Amino acid sequence: MLRKEENMRFAEKFGIPFIDKDDDYENDRKEWFAKAKGMEFEPERGIRCTMCFDMRFEKAVQYAHEHGFPVFTSSLGISRWKNMAQINDCGHRAAAPYDDVAYWDFNWRKGGGGARMIEISKRENFYQQEYCGCAYSLRDSNAHRKSQGRIPVKLGVLYYGDESTQYEPAPVRVDK
Repeated sequence: MLRKEENMRFAEKFGIPFIDKDDDYENDRKEWFAKAKGMEFEPERGIRCTMCFDMRFEKAVQYAHEHGFPVFTSSLGISRWKNMAQINDCGHRAAAPYDDVAYWDFNWRKGGGGARMIEISKRENFYQQEYCGCAYSLRDSNAHRKSQGRIPVKLGVLYYGDESTQYEPAPVRVDK
């Protein structure tokens, strides 16, 4: 919910209407976990992520179709941790049944897009989420961090551009 709140704040600042489709959050959440059953230990960028993108894009394209938006897209591809082809495949698949809506597969990483994202995030003091957002990604991120001698992700603590929220450096390992 933190990322949603950040988006709402940013949209309001620039007078951009924010469309909130979390009207059935609890049922959507239950549906997501039901669809993810059996995929709990799939890796990042695997079939669980495809299922998640498909589920979200299906809702987005349906809304676009019902409200006369000819194009929809996603900012997921800006993340270096995400597979751009996987995201675009899901977007195109979601749009395929609709003659009046297309998926825009813009490469947000090109032309300095990643650096621009960091610049805006620091300026706006956005929440810096260190995992994709699902419970399994958080679990796996924390397991990896632990194996590297790092502290676990602290939810709602780390913000771009706010040095007071940055983690303490990981302790140096000394092998005996």
